[in-house]
Amino acid sequence: MSEMNQTWVLRQRPVGDIKEGDLDLVETPLEPLKDGEVRAKTVYLSLDPTNRIWMSDVDAYLPPVGIGDAMRGGGLAVVVESKHDGFQQGDVVNTGLGTWTMYPTLQGEGLAKLPILPGVPLTAYMGPLGATGMTAYFGLMDIGKPQAGETVVVSAAAGAVGSMVGQIAKIQGCRAVGIAGSDDKCKWLTETAGFDAAINYKTEDVGAALDKHCPDGIDVNFENVGGQIMDEVIARLNDFSRMPLCGLISTYNATDPVPGPYNFSNLLMRRTLMKGFIVIDYFPRFPEGIQQMAQWLMEGKLKFETDVVKGFENAPSSLSRLFEGKNLGKLVVECSPPPA
Repeated sequence: MSEMNQTWVLRQRPVGDIKEGDLDLVETPLEPLKDGEVRAKTVYLSLDPTNRIWMSDVDAYLPPVGIGDAMRGGGLAVVVESKHDGFQQGDVVNTGLGTWTMYPTLQGEGLAKLPILPGVPLTAYMGPLGATGMTAYFGLMDIGKPQAGETVVVSAAAGAVGSMVGQIAKIQGCRAVGIAGSDDKCKWLTETAGFDAAINYKTEDVGAALDKHCPDGIDVNFENVGGQIMDEVIARLNDFSRMPLCGLISTYNATDPVPGPYNFSNLLMRRTLMKGFIVIDYFPRFPEGIQQMAQWLMEGKLKFETDVVKGFENAPSSLSRLFEGKNLGKLVVECSPPPA
């Protein structure tokens, strides 16, 4: 095992897109473990739109990452050394809300060891059985409350969260319509993930396409994007519709003030329930969500993709894939070979 650690540190707050020099890869010696601690080697690092939020000095659900501090993020790792009776070398653990560090030192108390499920790859714990899967599950089921026969629309539908939302909606007996940014993504949504329809917002008139694919209006809008696409959906909401507000990725790199929804008054007229949520709100209920998602996964009811970028050194530059719409499914960095 290496005696040096590598950590991505925030050097300056990005203006617009993340640029070279905003983050710096720093090497430091590994400290000896204390009793109760576990040292692990990162296998997968999660890349999420919220990473960009944490880099900005804005009032958000968590304090921003401080200048000179390690970049915040989650991942999966393999234990390489343990001074906690509950863990041994080779155990796979979820690092939780940790940092972009190659060899994280973790407190054994409260650390989650991942179960090995037959036929379920480790990447599933970054997608349907991870935080993104829980975001989709609780956002749709707890806030969206889908009912059989209703129409559910989801933006960024080919992403890690959106792709799960549409499939859960189908399991609940709903009509699922996804909005994505390429023909290939739309094809995957309808032919693999089982969506009833998919709209390519880059080549289609989104409003006209929604009229075509949602002839009875929209009952649930799972919002991931914001901006003009959200306006088109809001204009077509049904009475007593629900709108889980999960993300506004179209605004995260904005350098000027972002206008609010132009169709905001329709939320009043349609008596729509709009509720913002963050997945950490549901931490206490994760076992419930993971159990249900695992059952659906093992029954073959959920399909998922993992967009894997290799190399810990490529973490910052790979974040742009999320904002450019280049990823299909969950975006991760493979930092070291996964266990056999």
